[in-house]
Formats: sequence, structure tokens, C-alpha cells
Amino acid sequence: MVTCSFCGTVVESDDPPITWTSAIENGKARWFCDDCSRTHLRAMESKLDSEWW
Repeated sequence: MVTCSFCGTVVESDDPPITWTSAIENGKARWFCDDCSRTHLRAMESKLDSEWW
């Protein structure tokens, strides 16, 4: 099961869908769903931690 670290969307699979993005924040892997990824793309490209979104 994979959960979006921003909105909480859950996928009943061991692997996230290919449209999801990942990030390492404070040494911890985080996954973001395609909707959150699209909405916060500029912040992700700027390497801002998700707490700033």
C-alpha cells in the first residue's frame, strides 16, 4: 500500500503508479500522487520541502 504524503490518497499496491513522483526529505522517502504532483510541480522543481507548499 502506498500513500500520498500530501493529500493521503491510497493505492492498494506495493508499487506506486508511474504517474506518481517521489522525493527524499530529511532522509525519508515520500510519494506524491499525480494530482498533487501537477499542482505543486514548480515547488518540487525548486527543491522545496513539502512543508512549504
